[in-house]
Amino acid sequence: MDHYYEAGDLAHFPDVGKNRPELARKFFDWYGAVFADGALSAREKALIALAVAHAVQCPYCIDAYSKECLQKGSDLDQMTEAVHVASCIRGGASLVHAVQMRNHVEKVGM
Repeated sequence: MDHYYEAGDLAHFPDVGKNRPELARKFFDWYGAVFADGALSAREKALIALAVAHAVQCPYCIDAYSKECLQKGSDLDQMTEAVHVASCIRGGASLVHAVQMRNHVEKVGM
């Protein structure tokens, strides 16, 4: 292995339940229910998952949801826009903490 991330490892994700199958089953049942069509379509949920995958920087999820988005009918423009939405929210969440920094600096009198 030349690097930490191996794309082929994604196929082994179900193996996480080998030692505690009852816990894995609960997770995978929940996962299946979350991604089923509901108030949001499975296509919309895949776009959300792709955006979140980028925000949490999970290369396995990025691979999986890029593929899923395409299979559900999303195009590269929609996928790119979803990633920009997540990036903007993540960036804004970092920037808004500047208010805390400013409050602290004012409190200590610098």
